[in-house]
This record gives sequence, structure tokens and C-alpha cells, in this order.
Amino acid sequence: MANIKSAKKRVLVNQTKALRNKMVKSALKTAIKKAYAADEANKAEAVANAIKKVDQACAKGILHANAAARKKSQLAKLLNA
Repeated sequence: MANIKSAKKRVLVNQTKALRNKMVKSALKTAIKKAYAADEANKAEAVANAIKKVDQACAKGILHANAAARKKSQLAKLLNA
């Protein structure tokens, strides 16, 4: 453990941010899985929810912009197929 006060704070802040990032990533993965598993009646809603989660993860810096665009494209292709 660090001795300097600012270093101790960084450790705590990094833990908090890591938990938030993990939560957002997990929610994103779950939404994408639900979109792929959705039946025809609920597919549009599930894909829209997954795209929203991708945008949120991208806005928070958890997902790179190009990765987000790729995932959104794959989801749109799924919806139109």
C-alpha cells in the first residue's frame, strides 16, 4: 500500500472506476446476448436496447469509438437479416 496521501486516493479512485467499468461492460455484454437470443417479436426492441448500451459505453470511454461502430453495425445487420 502506498504511503503518500494522493497515491492512496488514486488506489481508491481506480478501484471505484474499475468497478463502474466492469458493471457497464457486463450490462453491455448481457444486452448484446439478449439481442442475439431474442425472437422475431422482440428483436427490434432488444437490438435498440443493445445499441443504446453500446453508445453509453462509448460515451463513458469504456469502448473505443471504432469498436462501438462495429458492434452497432453487427446489431443492425442482425436486425435487417
